[in-house]
Amino acid sequence: MGNSVKRALISVSDKTGVLELARELEQLGVEIISTGGTAKLLEESGVKVTGISEVTGFPEIMDGRVKTLHPNIHGGLLGVRDLSEHQQQMEENGIKPIDLVIVNLYPFAETIAKPDVTFKDAIENIDIGGPSMLRSAAKNHAYVTVLVDQQDYAQVLSQLKHTGEVEASTRQRLAAKVFRHTAAYDSMIGEYLTQQVLEQQDVTSQGMESSSEAQNLADSELVKEQYHTEKLTVTFEKVQDLRYGENPHQKAAFYRLPQAVPSTISQAEQLHGKELSYNNINDADAALSIVREFKQPAVVAVKHMNPCGVGIGATIEEAFDKAYEADPVSIFGGIVAANRVIDEQTALKLSDIFLEIVMAPDFTPEALSLLQKKKNIRLLKMGEISAFTEPFSRYQTVAGGLLVQDQDILEIEADQLQVVTERAPSNEELEQLLFAWKVVKHVKSNAIVLAKDGQTIGVGAGQMNRVGSAKIAIEQAGEKSKGSVLSSDAFFPMGDTVQTAAAAGVTAIIQPGGSIKDEESIQEANKHGIAMVFTGVRHFKH
Repeated sequence: MGNSVKRALISVSDKTGVLELARELEQLGVEIISTGGTAKLLEESGVKVTGISEVTGFPEIMDGRVKTLHPNIHGGLLGVRDLSEHQQQMEENGIKPIDLVIVNLYPFAETIAKPDVTFKDAIENIDIGGPSMLRSAAKNHAYVTVLVDQQDYAQVLSQLKHTGEVEASTRQRLAAKVFRHTAAYDSMIGEYLTQQVLEQQDVTSQGMESSSEAQNLADSELVKEQYHTEKLTVTFEKVQDLRYGENPHQKAAFYRLPQAVPSTISQAEQLHGKELSYNNINDADAALSIVREFKQPAVVAVKHMNPCGVGIGATIEEAFDKAYEADPVSIFGGIVAANRVIDEQTALKLSDIFLEIVMAPDFTPEALSLLQKKKNIRLLKMGEISAFTEPFSRYQTVAGGLLVQDQDILEIEADQLQVVTERAPSNEELEQLLFAWKVVKHVKSNAIVLAKDGQTIGVGAGQMNRVGSAKIAIEQAGEKSKGSVLSSDAFFPMGDTVQTAAAAGVTAIIQPGGSIKDEESIQEANKHGIAMVFTGVRHFKH
C-alpha cells in the first residue's frame, strides 16, 4: 500500500534543503502548512504557505512554545484513514488529514555545546511540539510519511514523482528513524539535566559547614540514584561503518558522542592513509590515554591495547628514541602517539619502521610531506593533547547487560606516597617510580612495568598471577633491569614478586599495598635494600 500526499506540514530549525523540497512539493500540488521562521522563509521565496494558525484557529503563543499542540494537527496526523469511526470524528470536528511531516528539532545539542551557554538558553532549546508531531506521524506511518533527516528528502520526492505515492517500506523505515531520533534527543536532555543536578549537588556539599554534613549528603540514597540513575539511556552518532570488527567475520561500526570531546579519536583530523579499522580505533584510544598522562614531551607505542614502549625526554625526538628502544620488535605494526608536534627529524625515524598510525597535536609541513610518502600509514592530527580533568563514563557490555564506571583519571603526587621500607627512594628513583606508575595504570592486569631513565624497559601484561607478569617484564628488560624501578598495578599477595625483582637488580618498587601479607613483601624488600612505596590506590584494567 502506498501513500499519496495532499497536505504536508513543514517546521524545521535546520533549514538545509527545505526550500528546494517545498518547491518540488508545491509543483506536485501538495498544500504546505508551516510555522514561524520556516513559513516566513517559504513565503519570502514565493512558496504558497498555509499558516499553522489558519489550521488550528488559534494564534502561536508563549514565544512559540504553543503552536502545533492542537487537535487539528494531531488529529490530522493520528487519524486512521480506513477506520470509519475516525473518519467520522475528523469530519465532525473539521480535521483534515496531514500526509507528510517534515520536522527537525530545536538545536539542543548545539546549544549546550556553547562554552557560554546558560541554563535558561538550554531549557528554551528543548523542543516539545516537534517531537510530538514526529511521534504522532511515525506512530501512524501506515498512512503518514515523516521526514526528520535531510538525507531522506530525495528518496521521498523521487517516489512521489514516479508513482504519486510513498512506499510502505519507506514509511516504515522513516518511522523507525524518527523514534531513534527522538529517543536520542530526549536522552541528551536527560543527561544534561542530570549533570546540572550533580553540579548543583557539588556546590551544595562544598558549602556545608561541616564535613559530616557533606558526607551524609554524599551517602544519601538520593545522591546515589543521581550518580547511577534508575534508567540509563545514552546516545551516540554514527561516524562510519567499519570494514569489520576485531575479526573479518564480525560486523562493526564507529559511533561518537553528540558533544565533541577534544583530542579524542572521534574528533581527530585524518591527514593521510586509509580509514581506521575497529582494532586501530581501540589501540589509538589506548595510546592517547597513556600519552595524555605526561606534561613533558612523551611518545607511546601500543600493540593490542598495551604499551610496548613509552619514553619521555627534552624533545619529542628523544622521547621517540626511548619509546622505540624500549621494544624495537613489538613496535613493528604498532600505533604511536606523541604529545608534541612531530618535526622532520622525528618523522625521519618514524618513516624507517612500519607503523599503522601516528597521532600528534600536529605535524610540521616537512614531517607531513615525509610521512605521506608511506602509503599505508595513517596520520591523525589531534590538536592539543592534555589530561582529562573531569571523569567521564566508560561503558562495557556483558551478555544481557551493561557495566558503567568513571574513567580512571586519578593521579598520585610524590607527597602522597607512603615509604614502607627502611630505605626511602632517592629523588631519581622517585621520579622513575612516578613515571612507571603512570604507565602501569594503562597496562592490562595483572600488570608489571620496569622503567629506567624516563623509559619503559619491560612490560608484563595480562597474566594470571603477578609474579608471572614480573618475569615477563624482567626477561624483556634483560641486563637493563639492573638499577631499574618496578611498578605494580595492584598489591603483592606474597613476597615472591619482590624476590624476583631483587634477583633482577630492581632498586625501588611502587605498589598500592593493602595485602594481608604486606609485611612479607616489606621484609623481603628490606632484606635486599630495595626502597618500596605504597600508593594506597590500585589501577586494575581488565
